[in-house]
Amino acid sequence: MSAESAARPDTPTRCGYVALIGAPNVGKSTLLNRAVGSKVSIVSPKVQTTRSRVLGIIIEEGTQIIFVDTPGIFQPRRRLDRAMVHAAWQGAADADLVALLVDAKRGLDEETESILRGLKDSGRPAILVINKVDLVRRPTLLGLSERLNAEFPFAETFMISAETGDGVADFLAHLARSLPEGPWLFPEDQLTDMPMRLLAAEITREKLYLQLHEELPYAATVETEAWETFANGDVRIGQVIYVQREGQKAIVLGKGGRRIKAIREAARAELVEALETNVHLFLFVKVRERWIEDPERYRDWGLEFDA
Repeated sequence: MSAESAARPDTPTRCGYVALIGAPNVGKSTLLNRAVGSKVSIVSPKVQTTRSRVLGIIIEEGTQIIFVDTPGIFQPRRRLDRAMVHAAWQGAADADLVALLVDAKRGLDEETESILRGLKDSGRPAILVINKVDLVRRPTLLGLSERLNAEFPFAETFMISAETGDGVADFLAHLARSLPEGPWLFPEDQLTDMPMRLLAAEITREKLYLQLHEELPYAATVETEAWETFANGDVRIGQVIYVQREGQKAIVLGKGGRRIKAIREAARAELVEALETNVHLFLFVKVRERWIEDPERYRDWGLEFDA
C-alpha cells in the first residue's frame, strides 16, 4: 500500500464490501489477486476453481475495499454446485456494491444472461466490468457494452484486463469514491481473512488442477492436516489430497510418483514465497469415496450443506 493510498487525517475513512460475481472463468480471482497485489485466491483454467467466499482487502485513497471473490454462477447439478452458486448470490446480497465480470471473448452467453436475470430479480444496482479486453478488438467491445447495458441498467461500465492490469486503477478509484463512509473493519496490513492453513491447501489444490485439469474431475480436495513451526522459522506442512476412486489416486501419483512430486514442488515454491520462510511440504493421497457429501467439508469452505 502506498502512502498516497492511506487515509489522510483530515478526511473521513470509507469502507465496504464489493462482490465480484460472474460466470465461471471470467477472471474474478485474477482481478482479486491483481487488486490486492498478492495471491489470495487460486486460479486455474478449470471452471469452478473458487469453491468458497474469499476476501481480499486493499486500501485505496483512504477507503478500505473488501472484495468478496465468489464462486462462478452457473446451472447447478450437484450438492456442491448448489452450495457454490448459493454462496455467490449470498455474497452479492450482503455486499455494498456488486460488480459483474463478463469475459469479452465469450460475450453475452447463456450463463451471463442467467446472471442478468438474477440481478433484475434482486433489484440490486451493479457495475459492469468487461474483462480480457486485450483479447478483443475495440468495435467488438463497444458492441458488447451496448448489448449488456441494454439488458441491465448498470451504474458504471469499466473495460479492463485483470491479467495485464489495464483499466484496473480506474475501477478501483471508482470503488474508493463509491463505498460508504465508516471505519475500516480490518487492520491496515491485512490482505485476506482466509486462515493460512486453508490458503496453503488452496495453493496445493491449484497446482493439482494445473497439472490435471483435463484428467481429473471435481473429485479431489486438499486438506492441511499438520502444521509445525520450528525454532529456526522453518515450517512443516502435511496435507492430504482426497479423491473418490482408486483410479484417480493413480492419476494424481503419476508413474513412479513423478506427478505428485511435480505438484509438491510447485506448491512448495509458492508457499515459500507466501510465508517468506523455508517450507517442508508433505503430500499424501487418500481415497474417500463420499467426501463431497461430508457436511464438515462444506463448513470448512464456508458453504451451506443444504443450500
